[in-house]
Amino acid sequence: MTRQGLLLSAFALVGGSAWLGTARAEGLSGREIMEKVTTTRKLAGSEATIKMSMFDEKGKAREREIASATKLFDGGKTEKRVFRFLSPADVQGTGVLIFDYENKPDDMWIFMPALRKTRRILSSHGAESFMGSEFSFSDLNIPALDDFNYSVGKDEACGGDTCYVVDVTPKTKETAANDGYSKKTYWVSKSKFVVMRGLFYAQDGKLLKELVTRDVKLLDPKNKRYRTMRMEMINKQNGRRSVFESTKMNFAPGTKDEYFTTGYIERG
Repeated sequence: MTRQGLLLSAFALVGGSAWLGTARAEGLSGREIMEKVTTTRKLAGSEATIKMSMFDEKGKAREREIASATKLFDGGKTEKRVFRFLSPADVQGTGVLIFDYENKPDDMWIFMPALRKTRRILSSHGAESFMGSEFSFSDLNIPALDDFNYSVGKDEACGGDTCYVVDVTPKTKETAANDGYSKKTYWVSKSKFVVMRGLFYAQDGKLLKELVTRDVKLLDPKNKRYRTMRMEMINKQNGRRSVFESTKMNFAPGTKDEYFTTGYIERG
């Protein structure tokens, strides 16, 4: 299930028209492209099993198995997600619950079985690591579109497709702090409106992380909704990387509402 991804390099305006990419020719602004990305990933409901692999700078791996579910509420304006850690033993029973709102700060909770306590995660802590991985909570959530500025560069080839290149920058210092980045650049598939690659820049402007996605699947053909089966986040500063790979993913609009409660994640 997923608070990504979930979804960056500055471009120069040269000669007034040299920067005009196909997106402009087709009348799509950067904001409109990212709106389509947001819509395309929203499934009425889904259930999945995820293998999360975390590699240190020497390539040594730690693995986690996670059960997840998502469901849309409020006419699609809220996406609720739940993660339940199945293994290994030291994280078994840990639960994460996210209410990803369209136009207000998200609500997030984490249940730690060792403490028998649910802790609320403030939206201002979105830059924190998700369970020790190179993904942050912000990386896994859908950002509030109104909080960012957008610009479009020239189209580029990526992942066997042609992609829009969209720069995303926070409008305020508060948004930048909460999101964890000074800028993001996304490569968005023109045929699917799915993020294929991303670059994430730290507050000092230096490249911090790179996102690479693979194996995009059409799960809801009627509404053209896609999900990425494999996401890899590479920390370009410390050499660590994390991979989220969906070993099972089902379109499940009938997913139970009870999954998306603190009571459910507290069952361990």
